[in-house]
Amino acid sequence: MSNDDVKPAEPGVEAAEAPKVGSLYEKHQTIYTKTTKGWWTAWRWILVWFTQLIFYGLPWITWHDRQAVLFHLVERKFYFFGLILWPQDVFYLTLILIVSAYSLFLFTAIAGRLFCGYACPQTVYTELFMWIERLIEGEHSARMKLDKEPPSARKYRIKGIKHVIWLLLALWTGFTFVGYFTPIHELIESIPTFAFGGWEIFWMFFYGGFTYMMAGFMREQVCKYMCPYARFQSVMFDRDTLIINYDSQRGEPRGLRKKGEDHSKLGDCVDCSVCILVCPVGIDIRKGLQYECIGCGVCIDACDEVMDKLQMPRGLVRYTSENALAKKYGRSDLLSHIVRPRVIVYSLILAFIIGASAWSLATRIPLRVDVIRDRSVMTREASDGRVENLYMLRIMNITEEPRSYTLGIRGIDGLEIVSGTEVQAGAAENREVVVEVRLPYGAAEKGTHPIFFDIVANDNPKVAVHEKSTFIMQ
Repeated sequence: MSNDDVKPAEPGVEAAEAPKVGSLYEKHQTIYTKTTKGWWTAWRWILVWFTQLIFYGLPWITWHDRQAVLFHLVERKFYFFGLILWPQDVFYLTLILIVSAYSLFLFTAIAGRLFCGYACPQTVYTELFMWIERLIEGEHSARMKLDKEPPSARKYRIKGIKHVIWLLLALWTGFTFVGYFTPIHELIESIPTFAFGGWEIFWMFFYGGFTYMMAGFMREQVCKYMCPYARFQSVMFDRDTLIINYDSQRGEPRGLRKKGEDHSKLGDCVDCSVCILVCPVGIDIRKGLQYECIGCGVCIDACDEVMDKLQMPRGLVRYTSENALAKKYGRSDLLSHIVRPRVIVYSLILAFIIGASAWSLATRIPLRVDVIRDRSVMTREASDGRVENLYMLRIMNITEEPRSYTLGIRGIDGLEIVSGTEVQAGAAENREVVVEVRLPYGAAEKGTHPIFFDIVANDNPKVAVHEKSTFIMQ
C-alpha cells in the first residue's frame, strides 16, 4: 500500500492513537548511595568484616600440620579441623544444606531478610566494592559529578585506579575460593611459575570475574532480577514478621517544614528523601514493603538522624511487624508475638536435625571398610586342596593417628584367612589389601554362602566394623 492510499481522517472524527511500545525491563539507573551512620549501619559493617575475616582467613589456619578447612579434591576428603569426612559421608554434607535451609526459613519468619542485608555474598561484596569506590571517587555527589564530566585524563586516572583495585580484590577472592579445594600453600608456591592446574585457573578467573561483575556493575540488579529469594520470601512472611516499616500514621501527610507556615496538619516526615538516597537498591520504603528490600536497615539510621536534627522522636522508619505498627504494640507485646506456631515448628525441626546430626557424628565409628570380591576369579582350588576366594578390602582410617587392625572371618565353620590378619593404616589413609579366604573342600554345600569380615582396631576394641560378603563353594 502506498502513501496515497492512506485516507485522511474525516472531520469530527478523532484519529486513533498510535500504539505505545513499552519495554519489558526497567531501564537501569546508576544508584549513588549516600553514606550514613547509626546502629544498623555499624552492625552491617561488623558482619561484613566478620564474614570476610572467616572467608579469607580460614584457609590459612593449620590443624595437625595440614589446612584446617579443606575440600581436598585429589584425596577426596573434607577436612574440618579435627573432623574428616569421606565420600561415604556425603550424608553429613546433605544435613548441612538442610540445616542451612531451615535456618533461613526460621530467621526469615522471625526477622525478614536478615541474611540478605548482612551476610549474603552479593550484599557483602557490593558493600566492599562501594566502600572502595567512595574512598577513591568521593561521596555520592562527587561520584555523580565525576560520571557527568567529559572524558579527561583525570577521570580516566580515577576510574582506572578504582577498577585495578576492584580486579585485585576479585582475583584474590577467586584465589581464596580455590584455596578451599586445593591446599592454599601449594597455590602460593605455584604463583611465581604460574604452575596451576587447568581447573584451578578456570575457577580462579571464573569466581573472580563474577565477583568483579556482580559487585562492581550489576549490584542491586542481582537482588532485583536474579535472586530467587526475593520472589518466594512472601511465603515465609506473615504480619508478625519483623521487617523495616514506615509509620505512615505518624508520617503522613508529609511535607517540607518552611519557616512561617503552619505545620500542625503535617506528619513527621519532612519528605527529605534521605531514606532513598542511602538505600543500596534505590527503593522508597515509604511505599511499603517491596520485594527489592534487602532488610539492611540503613534507611532507619538515616531517618533517625534527620529526626534527631529536627528534635522529633526516632522510629518513623523502624524495624517492626505490620501488626505491631497497626495495633501499636509495645516492646513486650512485639516480642511475645515472635513466638508463634510457624516459628515453633521451624525451631523444633531445626533443633531435631542439629541434635540428630551431632549425635551421629559423636557416635560414629572412625573406621570405614568396603569389601569387594575379586570377580576375575570367583573361586579356585588352592595348593593345599582347600577352596579359595579372593577379596579386596578397602580400609579407611578416618582418624589422624596411624592404627593397626586385626582381620577376622566368620560365617562357616573352618573358614580361614591365610593372607595375614594384621593391617597397618596411616593417619587418614585409605589402605587396600588383598585377602585370601579358604575353606576345606566339602565343609559346606556348593553354592553361595554369607560370610562376615570383622575388622577391629588393636588399640580400641570399640572401633570395629563388621561387613557382609559371600563365599562361593565349588
